[in-house]
Amino acid sequence: MSIFKKYWWKGLSIILLIYTIIAGFLMPSPALPILRDSIRNLYFHVPMWFGMTGLLLGSCYYSLRFLSKNTLKLDIYAAASARVGLFMGILGILTGMQWARTTWGAWWTNDPKLMGSAVGLLIYLAYFVLRNSIDDIDRRAKVSAVFNIMAFAIFIPAIFIVPRLTDSLHPGNGGNPGFSAYDLDSNMRIVFYPAVIGWILLGAWMTSLTARINIIETRIRAGEGIFHSTTPHKEVLDSSIF
Repeated sequence: MSIFKKYWWKGLSIILLIYTIIAGFLMPSPALPILRDSIRNLYFHVPMWFGMTGLLLGSCYYSLRFLSKNTLKLDIYAAASARVGLFMGILGILTGMQWARTTWGAWWTNDPKLMGSAVGLLIYLAYFVLRNSIDDIDRRAKVSAVFNIMAFAIFIPAIFIVPRLTDSLHPGNGGNPGFSAYDLDSNMRIVFYPAVIGWILLGAWMTSLTARINIIETRIRAGEGIFHSTTPHKEVLDSSIF
């Protein structure tokens, strides 16, 4: 029973995603012009971006807490959240390209939403390049935390604000109505909302696993004497955090 209470959300994630895949392809969808069955991509593309945004927000939160507490565990979780968020963002770009090919006739366009998304993901790639370029773990954590906060402050306007202020082909931007305004019928809603929850939970699960692996690697590095740090960081090296 205690295991169920601790890991119930992981089981819920699996159930919701299996339901999303099965119902997403088998349940009826509105026969819209141009979109046709490609609208089923709504169950994957959009929830992935919800998950990405939540993970990057969490990463920014962990970085802010690290700067106030100087706890290495928080930096590890910030990096893990950003890594999984970046992965989901790349999946979102790929599914979006497939959708664009079907509806716009091209894999990629100079649409403000797409360009902002690409710039935002490149900024987070730069975040990991920066982390890997610094050997001292304390300095790396502090510099990365500041960069991470700045990256999130740039990323959100780039994908959510700027596209709404200019002409855009993307639904919900540039004066275009979002899907929910005209074609997200009842059949799609009972799949879409569970899909959003499922993908967010999957992102949280992947972040937890990534952070645990990184903490184990940090402990091994400390034991081998290649852990460059001026602070003991006992919360990572000497105790369990799970």
